[in-house]
Amino acid sequence: MTTFRKSVWFLSVTAMSLAAPSVWAQETGISRAEFEAVIERLTALEEENAALKALVAADDAEDGATLAENNSNDLVGTSAEYNFRMLDHTVLTNTRQRYQLEALKDNVLDKNLTLGGQITGLVNYQNANENSKFGWLMRHPTSANQIGENSSEAVVHSVNINMTAKLTEDLTGYVELLYNPEQSFAANSTITGLPRNNVSVSRAYILWGNLNKSPVYASLGKMDIPFGWNDTVSPFTNSTNWHSFAGLAYGGLLGYATDHWHLRAMAIQGGAQFRNANAPVDGTNVPSRLNNFAFDANYTAALEHDASLNIGASYQYGSSYCQQYMDTPDTAHTTPVFIPGVTRNQSPQGVVHFNPCEDNVDTAAVYAVYQGARTMLAAEYAETLEVWPGTYNPYMPQFAAAKNQTFTLGGKYAADVGLAEMLDLSAEFSRYRAGPSGSPWEKQDQLVFGASYFLTPSVNLFSEAVLVKGWVPLNFLSGGNPGSLVGTSWSSQSSRNEILAIGVKAGL
Repeated sequence: MTTFRKSVWFLSVTAMSLAAPSVWAQETGISRAEFEAVIERLTALEEENAALKALVAADDAEDGATLAENNSNDLVGTSAEYNFRMLDHTVLTNTRQRYQLEALKDNVLDKNLTLGGQITGLVNYQNANENSKFGWLMRHPTSANQIGENSSEAVVHSVNINMTAKLTEDLTGYVELLYNPEQSFAANSTITGLPRNNVSVSRAYILWGNLNKSPVYASLGKMDIPFGWNDTVSPFTNSTNWHSFAGLAYGGLLGYATDHWHLRAMAIQGGAQFRNANAPVDGTNVPSRLNNFAFDANYTAALEHDASLNIGASYQYGSSYCQQYMDTPDTAHTTPVFIPGVTRNQSPQGVVHFNPCEDNVDTAAVYAVYQGARTMLAAEYAETLEVWPGTYNPYMPQFAAAKNQTFTLGGKYAADVGLAEMLDLSAEFSRYRAGPSGSPWEKQDQLVFGASYFLTPSVNLFSEAVLVKGWVPLNFLSGGNPGSLVGTSWSSQSSRNEILAIGVKAGL
């Protein structure tokens, strides 16, 4: 409006200056003083005209700078609470796409590019009753990480950086980088070794969808498999269901989301994927065919007093529990002459994850989650629908092959203890069962008591006391680890592990 008024005044002054010579031409017989007065007036008008031109130019430049600044403000932004929830490993474990669509609908992602991150710092003390057998799965349970019968740490557990891009009104791009030395799959390395200190792209996909237009959405790329609930009521330690069945893979997902229904189907790349997905491709683990898939359906019912109950069921065609017991005794077994009658595994035997499978082993899951104003209750059960072949050790034939059966029961309560925010108190029990009764690899139990306090919606202080009974690492669970006696397993049912942990999770 300011520019418009100045433009009108500029045009008026210009018209007056152009009209002045014509007036003079018609006024014959005018005195010299009057002539000089007209000239003086024209000069003043020209000066004023020049000043107005400069003012208009400056105003236009200011408007252009404001427009450029507004465009810049629309380009890049951040949302600490959104990034915290997207990167927190305890929640939204396989429903991130829906959360993003809801954030877009609520204008949380109002910038073209939303940048963020999350960091988790951890101090813990672990005690074990058996040498170097620590069953807490928030650390890889191998002697490359914990030695002896106690272990302590002050570490960065993980760091994430994420980027969410609004490509169009209906297209969103997402990329997530991960640094996780404590849970990295890198072999033959410690948390200070370079193989465990790399940064990788943990998730990356294109998301199509707009909940203002349609409940249907789709995504393509590297993403979480829609199988089970797999969240936890604990502030830090993932449930055994998550460790057993949470999947990450390349593929394409189609979803349908309303206030009550959430339906998803995913075509998964075959071969051995990043987590919990393995469908053989011509007898190999080469991911060269879309021959795996998963389905999930859940319904949320609204209850009284703003409470809700979510019930769901899932199916996955090819899980990671499909390997046979690898046995090559001619090259892998040795009988030292100085120890008569003792035969050891010289090379890896038994189950090795990510190795090829002869056939797929499918899985199913059911879950229920109650959410009240201050209370949360959760139950989840998942199992393979066929036995895991590798749980049978031919040198221990008394133990038959078994299914993988896992369940979780947990609850959380928001307690008012006089602080600015509620203090979340939680308890969760979960069990991983992989072998028949009496076998060394029968089961591993985990009990977690947690306390959690949010300083802000994106900064969480937490503490946990954890008890783990049993030690059943997935690799070589039924025996065959290098150096072990043939006919034995390094899994243990007498193993006990107590953990105290405190830490902070902060979204950026």
